[in-house]
Amino acid sequence: MALKTGRGAEAPPFIVMDIIAAANRREAARAPGDPRTIRMEVGQPGTGAPAGARDAAMRALAAGAPLGYTEIFGLPSLRARICRHYADWYGADVPASRIAVTVGASGAFPLAFLAAFDEGDRVAMAAPFYPPYANILTALGMRPLLLECDAATRFQPTVAMLERLDPRPEGLLIASPCNPAGTMLHDDEFAALGAWCTRNGVRLISDEIYHGLQYGGGLSTAATMPDAIVVNSFSKYWSMTGWRIGWMVLPQALIRPVERLAANLFISAPQISQVAAEAAMDCGAECEANKAAYARSRALLLEELPRAGFDRLSPAEGAFYLYADVSALSNDSEQFCQKMLAECGIAATPGIDFDRARGQRFVRFSYCGPEADMAEAAARLKAWRRA
Repeated sequence: MALKTGRGAEAPPFIVMDIIAAANRREAARAPGDPRTIRMEVGQPGTGAPAGARDAAMRALAAGAPLGYTEIFGLPSLRARICRHYADWYGADVPASRIAVTVGASGAFPLAFLAAFDEGDRVAMAAPFYPPYANILTALGMRPLLLECDAATRFQPTVAMLERLDPRPEGLLIASPCNPAGTMLHDDEFAALGAWCTRNGVRLISDEIYHGLQYGGGLSTAATMPDAIVVNSFSKYWSMTGWRIGWMVLPQALIRPVERLAANLFISAPQISQVAAEAAMDCGAECEANKAAYARSRALLLEELPRAGFDRLSPAEGAFYLYADVSALSNDSEQFCQKMLAECGIAATPGIDFDRARGQRFVRFSYCGPEADMAEAAARLKAWRRA
């Protein structure tokens, strides 16, 4: 007799991870002299952690001090440094008591959802969306409520969309800059969404992991909103994906609930990663140099991809993604990406990972890899489309 499996095991896959595996297999099987695989499928910066972060980690290891559990919400010195970050970047006064250091943003979302919502609660979000938003909610017995967005709203939700929802959802999840489209909520739009949540008793969760990676215009943070939850990470601007370190800004009412959940689910984030993260926040010059490289790759691809037939691209206001409408080239983005990987050695992510209803029309390109790779990718794609 087959044993029961939990409902959470039915959460949809995170398809980009399958693309990573396929690209790894292709690279492992590549014969000497064959073109290597160019990675444009995942949002993993081609640069490593800042030098200051690596040095701090090595000093901690060389000192021989035990690297064990920290306080549940992280090292006091790191939390204080994050507070200073809010003052420096946004002019915001965020007390350390509201900061929770987490095992990456991926560790923060389950804590936020479990603390703020109950089974069956609905959380609205734009579609296309970062897949784990909906997948984690589904695994926890909550209900993602997808708002179909497109180029007309720069793939971002609007107050008008929310006004049509009856009954109101229990939560709204926003991301600016967003994944996969790389678009941003402008200051007035951000404020309007926050005000709508306040008027309607809807919990706002703001994914701000791509803050710092914007190409013109300002940034709005929900950290100044007393009832909002902010999720951030060291993975993107600070290039620390493998260190698995992030943070949350919590409303007062959720501090103790999240602390209890974090203690039981994670205990604490790795101490060595916390040490490195604190040092990374003082490596602004190196991080800005990385951002300048992404900006050059962005400019190159916005010019060259249309020449390869990818002429319907998202505005790419921030982050490091281009969301391409490929409906003129294919009505099956998954098959299209498989073909692109096999025939020209470029790994990209099909839009079905981000939008199950309309994603067959889209492909996401990530441009945070080495600049030379991005230039080579543009040349390969133009040659491939001409063949």
